[in-house]
Amino acid sequence: METEEAEGLQNVFDSAFAQISQVREAFTPQLIPREVGTITSIATGIAKVSGLPGVGFDELVMFPGDVPGIAFNVDADEVGVVLLGEYWQLHAGDEVRRTGRVMDVAVGEGLLGRVVDPLGRPLDSNGPVPAKERLPIERPAPPIMDRAPVTVPLQSGLKVIDALIPIGRGQRELILGDRQTGKTTIAIDTILNQRDQNVLCVYCAIGQRASAVAKAVATLREKGAMDYTVLVVTEGNDPPGLTYIAPYAATSIAEHFMEAGRDVLIVYDDLTHHARAYRELSLLLRRPPGREAFPGDIFYIHSRLLERATHLREELGNGSLTALPIIETEAQNISAYIPTNLISITDGQIYLSPSLFELGVLPAVDVGKSVSRVGGKAQRAAFRAVAGDLKLAYAQFEELETFARFGARLDEDTRKIIEHGRRIRACLKQPEFTPVAVPAQIAVLLALTAELFDKVPPERMTDAEQAVRKAAADIPAEVCERLETADKLSDEDRATIIAIARKSLKGFQPVSEPEEEPKDQPEVQSASEEES
Repeated sequence: METEEAEGLQNVFDSAFAQISQVREAFTPQLIPREVGTITSIATGIAKVSGLPGVGFDELVMFPGDVPGIAFNVDADEVGVVLLGEYWQLHAGDEVRRTGRVMDVAVGEGLLGRVVDPLGRPLDSNGPVPAKERLPIERPAPPIMDRAPVTVPLQSGLKVIDALIPIGRGQRELILGDRQTGKTTIAIDTILNQRDQNVLCVYCAIGQRASAVAKAVATLREKGAMDYTVLVVTEGNDPPGLTYIAPYAATSIAEHFMEAGRDVLIVYDDLTHHARAYRELSLLLRRPPGREAFPGDIFYIHSRLLERATHLREELGNGSLTALPIIETEAQNISAYIPTNLISITDGQIYLSPSLFELGVLPAVDVGKSVSRVGGKAQRAAFRAVAGDLKLAYAQFEELETFARFGARLDEDTRKIIEHGRRIRACLKQPEFTPVAVPAQIAVLLALTAELFDKVPPERMTDAEQAVRKAAADIPAEVCERLETADKLSDEDRATIIAIARKSLKGFQPVSEPEEEPKDQPEVQSASEEES
């Protein structure tokens, strides 16, 4: 019995050995070359590496602990690498290996409603990011022949912008101003207004304070905007490399939707921190500084970023990517180096004045210094019908307002222009996070051009404007549809809207006191007449 069991085990062993021998003979070992380098020195956010002769520019390299880096300076003797993670545990002599690919980021529908860093790692508490596709963060801008004209408006929900500084889908509109003048608020308001507009949004916070990012996330969640928004976030204490790649990664996420035929809005908040991070990395890597103590290619890092925003032709899906870059000025100096760069790259700018902000004119948009180079081509006909008169009246008011401050005696026509301009300024005020729908905006603007507000006392202007906005709900549905689609505002529609606005303002007109009839009294001569 034991002999039979031993023979059975021997047969099993022989069979297994024969199979192993067969597999071993069929196996052909492959030699996979792998370049491995060595860290020669470590500094704040960068590393110098030797022993990687085949590494390419912008190639992704990996350090111990899976810390990624990007080859930034490719010299003959060593490679300057920008570190993208916690580099405190790295030391000179550690091993560095090539990956053979450039830096990429996860893209797709799974990112909507998520808060991620530029590497695609989640920063919220909703678990891993479900993404099946990745795109390089640095991609060439679409060729000119692939682009279509910008003709479809992107409504911001802000009366002063939609009426006077219109933004089109595929446009690049710069938002600039001093600190604490409401730049981020305009961007957040524009994102909130895209609800039910079939526009996806990407908000890129570049080197922001954690409290500011948390406030923006809380606002978007409270207003229900996270369903169509992706947040790409770097904080002030993150490595400068992450801050530098953040806008490029966010743009790749947005481009994925654009190439699928969607309309996308991207906000860069703000490129001042991006420029500072690039300057820090460049000086640490011994790149030569140029004008204004910035590296000479600072223009290139922003131009190749913003050139990716465009409107694609119909054959390529008809998608669009609208960019709202934000830049911070110092002491209202819009002619400084980087603001001038961005003004020349973009298709217009929205300038926020600290003087208006201090006066309580919010949003503090300086209409005189703001411009949209696309203009009325990306504006609805109803807005075009009122924008010209409104701009002219407001410009005249700003010119004459200075003289009125000195107590100069004004003729009746000048006084009317100033009073009308004050009503325009009051109507263009708007609280934050309260975007206004198109019919309500048109009702207010037509009431302004028809001078219906001129008889309203200044202290009651806020209530009067609210009354007109509420009355806009009574505009017939077919008129609202024509406001959205028609090529021209008809006289009948104009009269209908003005009649509704006039009716809503009846309670705000001052009651004229009846003139008293002169009583039969003897004339009283003045002392001067008696003397004469």
